[in-house]
Amino acid sequence: MIPGEEDAPLFGESTSWEDAQAALEAAGLSDGLPLVVPTQARLDRMVAGQHQPEEIGNPVPPLMGELTLAAVAYNGVLAGCVPAELPVVMAAVIAALAPDFNLLGIATTTGTPTVAVCVHGPVAAALGMNSGTNCLGPGNRANACIGRAVRLVQQNLGGARPGIGDMATMGSPGKYGLCFAEGAHPLLPSLAMRRGVAAGRSAVTVFGVSGTLEVLPEGGASTPEQVLRPLVAAMRGAREAASGGKMREPQEQVLLIPNEMSDVIAKGGWDLARAQEFLFAESGTDWPIARAPSDILLVPTGGEGVKMTCLVPWGGGTMSVTRALH
Repeated sequence: MIPGEEDAPLFGESTSWEDAQAALEAAGLSDGLPLVVPTQARLDRMVAGQHQPEEIGNPVPPLMGELTLAAVAYNGVLAGCVPAELPVVMAAVIAALAPDFNLLGIATTTGTPTVAVCVHGPVAAALGMNSGTNCLGPGNRANACIGRAVRLVQQNLGGARPGIGDMATMGSPGKYGLCFAEGAHPLLPSLAMRRGVAAGRSAVTVFGVSGTLEVLPEGGASTPEQVLRPLVAAMRGAREAASGGKMREPQEQVLLIPNEMSDVIAKGGWDLARAQEFLFAESGTDWPIARAPSDILLVPTGGEGVKMTCLVPWGGGTMSVTRALH
């Protein structure tokens, strides 16, 4: 998709908002929500000063549209992004094209998965992203627009449109966009740093998730075991519910842990590795929830409170991918 061609129109400044929306919808470029009207001036501002090659070269499944800076910028405009957010969108899209992530499967399955984006490092604060209260919900423009832009790239470049490339029986609200910033806690080093990204450098991680599952600690949540044991039940239950009676190969798990729960784990004298080993051992050996303890990813994020979130992995097969920003 090249901005300016018939399938990706640019509009004059005098075009009415209503006419532009109708034309974008007719062109199949809408996700159902109102779009920012793409003009040449907005597109020029989006690409100005970007340190990205024009031709990225990686095709976007399922229909293998060509990934270019201009095409991603166009969808960034539609989504309401500001220029400073475009490198995050681009990094997330490129990360999702890694073979282990299996974007083709995520895009075309009859299941509910979506691409969830976690932003690490200084760029999250610079963009004003939310890593605290309601970080997975509405109310933060950067979170919402970055997540939406990543989804629009899948739809408008990759062809993941309902009934065409996207064959989801039900779909999920997360397909409008699911993006949040990583928080910070001494117990849990940044996931990006655990994967070799230098401290102080910004990065993104993409997860293929089928939904979110709220998890509460046991009892008074006074010990690490009381915090972690319900997470095992959540992971096992989600895995069994999505298995269709088939034994699937274990992959990884993603758990979002608010600081109040991390405090309990740390005060119990546990570190990240011990928490991962406990979760892995408690899940049993008959049907392990992950390939190894280190594949149970505890991510610090969220606001005040004890409620944790399991980002339920898509059962069809996916592994998260982290990519540093240029």
